[in-house]
Amino acid sequence: MSRREIRAFDYVNQPYATVQSLITRQALAIFQRATKLAQDRSGDLVAALSINLAGVELSRDIAIEVGEVRETAQGNSELSRTTSIELRWQAADSPGLFPAMTAELKVYPLSFTETQIELVGNYDPPMGVLGSAVDAVVGHRVAEASVHRFVRAICERLKQELGGESS
Repeated sequence: MSRREIRAFDYVNQPYATVQSLITRQALAIFQRATKLAQDRSGDLVAALSINLAGVELSRDIAIEVGEVRETAQGNSELSRTTSIELRWQAADSPGLFPAMTAELKVYPLSFTETQIELVGNYDPPMGVLGSAVDAVVGHRVAEASVHRFVRAICERLKQELGGESS
């Protein structure tokens, strides 16, 4: 299996401290609300990742887990701070048929009024050699599109909750 990397980013027209405070207090809830909450048979809340592929909407419920949240600073300036949130997700049903993602969501200021949201994630294509072949043809593009849509949805949700502009 070959580990694949995906990067996606967007931004929110709000100061870092405001965005960082909200996302660290309510990370899982924001991720779930950003990705069309669904309820599985057990009643647990799960998120759904979706993409539009050639006019067809594809969606898969995911079980998302928020890991360690940490803030670092490279100096004394407000603009030198970064918050990192560890994320893991996999398909809620039939996880062996879909890639499981491990990722780090970074939140950092671009300026005093704009905050960047960046996700860097890795996954192994499922199903061994067959999965790697499918991933090479179309799977990686599907995974990339769903991660880009996920990051954009997080930013849109943050904008809504913070009363900021929507793009």
